[in-house]
Amino acid sequence: MRTAYSVETVRAAERELMARLPEGALMARAAAGLAAVCAGLLGRVYGSRVVVLAGPGDNGGDALYAGARLARRGARVTAVPMDPARMHPGGLAALRAAGGRVERSVPERADLVLDGLLGIGGRGGLRPAAAALAQRIPAGALVVAVDLPSGVDADTGEVAGPAVAADVTVTFGAYKPGLLIDPGASRVGAVRLVDIGLELAEPVEPVLEALQHADVAGLLPVPTASSDKYRRGVVGVVAGSEQYPGAAVLAVEGALRGGAGAVRYVGPAADAVLARHPEVLVGRGRVQAWVVGPGIGAGRSAEVARALADRDVPVLVDADGLRGLDPDVVRGRRAATLLTPHAGEAAALLGVPRESVEAGRLAAARELAGRYGAAVLLKGATTLVAPAGPGPVRVNPTGTPWLATAGSGDVLSGLAGALLAGGLPGVDAGSVAAYLHGLAGRLAADGAPVVAQEVAAALPAAWRDVTS
Repeated sequence: MRTAYSVETVRAAERELMARLPEGALMARAAAGLAAVCAGLLGRVYGSRVVVLAGPGDNGGDALYAGARLARRGARVTAVPMDPARMHPGGLAALRAAGGRVERSVPERADLVLDGLLGIGGRGGLRPAAAALAQRIPAGALVVAVDLPSGVDADTGEVAGPAVAADVTVTFGAYKPGLLIDPGASRVGAVRLVDIGLELAEPVEPVLEALQHADVAGLLPVPTASSDKYRRGVVGVVAGSEQYPGAAVLAVEGALRGGAGAVRYVGPAADAVLARHPEVLVGRGRVQAWVVGPGIGAGRSAEVARALADRDVPVLVDADGLRGLDPDVVRGRRAATLLTPHAGEAAALLGVPRESVEAGRLAAARELAGRYGAAVLLKGATTLVAPAGPGPVRVNPTGTPWLATAGSGDVLSGLAGALLAGGLPGVDAGSVAAYLHGLAGRLAADGAPVVAQEVAAALPAAWRDVTS
């Protein structure tokens, strides 16, 4: 499980560690790790051209000390301060002692640029002086962000103004939420975590969790010798319409591929469903979970209400089923409820512009979960799954833009519904479904054969066809 912690939590752990270390030791660890990553990226350090964009805080100090290490290995290192009067004194002295230079303007050519303008405490995008330096980063230079790209909010991933776009981000001690949530996540490039000795264990709680393939393998319900279709889970699917029969077919197929023991279909697209999947049961009956909403149109709210009224059966509500959803009804349920909106649907539920949801995805997911007392899977560039109550939000690491296609969300709903029917809680069902859905998208795009091999090795054999 990959975890990300708030700035406040990381700062507290740093203070505790610094109290037990000699002065400057923690920054030396960070700089050593940063310099090692840069050296590996450069390949040949001697003679390489390195530019350090140095802010006034500890982030700038980390970059200057790392620049000094590279200078001692023969790199031509130039530091450009955001504010010459406020450069980190120790870092500046170390750089000069190693033969590095300080210039007022960014050189026209560089092999690698270290972004040390702002640290994890930065808010609101780059100020004019920092933005001017970032705009002059030489074309073709490899950009390495120190802890996170300057201008990205470390706690939320929000980008409220100009920000650096990095090729690689070297982060210290722990992942920060802003590295994993868009729009910030799209600016971090490849993330390298440097261990500096922070102690972030229970009872310290992360803000975010990201499942890895071994976690997914451990959560997936696997049939046993005593399983029957009811023990594996029967999913009821209320989806599709005369206008959108394909939504029914795709949601049903997602449920079948998700390992459901059986699928019951309720709606006007039964002929289309049975033509593709004759094993599907048609009509209401015993189910272990409901999936309601994909492609049903605007006139079938009674069917959504009927599913929600069965307070002891888990329900996933998607797409058209989200229209006019009553928070009091959802909060009054005993069994799990999982809402799966995209940004536009989330904005409608919250009564805010879509742009505000896309800019602040973490806050939007948490607010929706709190308002409805339900787990919320917020689809998008970064898919988040927020719990109904307290606890970390799950962020999906396998998403791909190739999933931005008609019908993709219908398949995800069916897959998550099968996992609900198999006994997984809402957050687990949503995050496992998002992981497998994203992986399937990657495989369909032929973009991640190594990941595919790793997951295939970790997942139980009965589940390997989920992504086929």
